[in-house]
Amino acid sequence: MRKIALAAAGTLVLSVMFVTTTVAQAPMVNGQVTRIDEAAGKITLKHGPIKKLEMNEGMTMVFRVQDPAMLKQVKVGDKVKFDADRVNGQITVTKIEKAK
Repeated sequence: MRKIALAAAGTLVLSVMFVTTTVAQAPMVNGQVTRIDEAAGKITLKHGPIKKLEMNEGMTMVFRVQDPAMLKQVKVGDKVKFDADRVNGQITVTKIEKAK
């Protein structure tokens, strides 16, 4: 019985590792900063599709930022790569960097 429990636990760990790796490898989205509102903790980005949020077309939209310090890393006009997700029910930029 112990061998079965250990095998099941090992399979569970591998499954969790696979899911974590798959999610972590989602490509970042290309965008351009069109507005920054530091007081509100928001950024407006013109961006391409965001598949994981089921946004199949590009658009310009306002996002909350997970960390207000992100807003100091970019300026209006910068081309960026970013990741966004639903945080507390709101679409939020969770990572942003200047495009190379």
